[in-house]
Amino acid sequence: MAFSRIMAAVLGLCLAGVNAAGAETRKLDIVGTGDGIDVLRAIAASFMQQEGSAQVEVPPSIGSGGGIAAVGSGKAILGRVARRLTEAEAASGIVYKAIARLPSAFIVHPGCGVSAVTSAQLVAIYSGRLANWKELGGADMRIRVVRREDQDSTLTGLRASMPGWRDLEITEKSKMATTTQEAIETVRDVQGAIGFGPFSRPLEQGLTVLRVDGHYPTDADYPSSVVLALIYLNTLQDPDALAFLRFADAQKAADVITSLGSLPVKP
Repeated sequence: MAFSRIMAAVLGLCLAGVNAAGAETRKLDIVGTGDGIDVLRAIAASFMQQEGSAQVEVPPSIGSGGGIAAVGSGKAILGRVARRLTEAEAASGIVYKAIARLPSAFIVHPGCGVSAVTSAQLVAIYSGRLANWKELGGADMRIRVVRREDQDSTLTGLRASMPGWRDLEITEKSKMATTTQEAIETVRDVQGAIGFGPFSRPLEQGLTVLRVDGHYPTDADYPSSVVLALIYLNTLQDPDALAFLRFADAQKAADVITSLGSLPVKP
């Protein structure tokens, strides 16, 4: 009898462990670009509140290329990119799903004392012809330029749409940031710094978002933006990923995108 009771207790513990394991929340990582990371994290939070089927994580940036490589190799189920796929990438079975249009914002350290510039002044700043904020009516402080690598999606968008940027040679006296988050934090921490990246409302906290030619990034006439998209293989069957993709098309996701100052892209 004692043996039977012990075996029953052991069996009960085993079953409890199985049930607990089955009840564990599954994890879904969405890897890739740092552009729009605040937007995607907010969408993920809304999804988890509504669905609760998976713990959706949006980890730090590995770049659009890193996200494409991870999804293409099967290391990640979902990725995030801020550029279109190449023909070769699309031919490999990766699907591109645009979800939000993100204005390309210029940000400065609040100590600069400037809140608006012209597109011509931005060209002068990034070429190195303007070196002090007092030349723009701001503080007597050296302008410290923060830039991104040539392949960066925001820089590519600026070169395609911002007046004077197509052939702009950015000053050698600039700091190269390798991720969107590094660029933002550098501007936040360094007196006199100016940088650029996709706009979202959190940028307004502790930074000055510049008006360009009189337009704020959320204005309809603002000249430059990038598109945030999700990527996945065309063989996708994961139920959590499919549920998240459906949610990304829903009105609740559109409301989140709009609330952060971006524009939803209709499916």
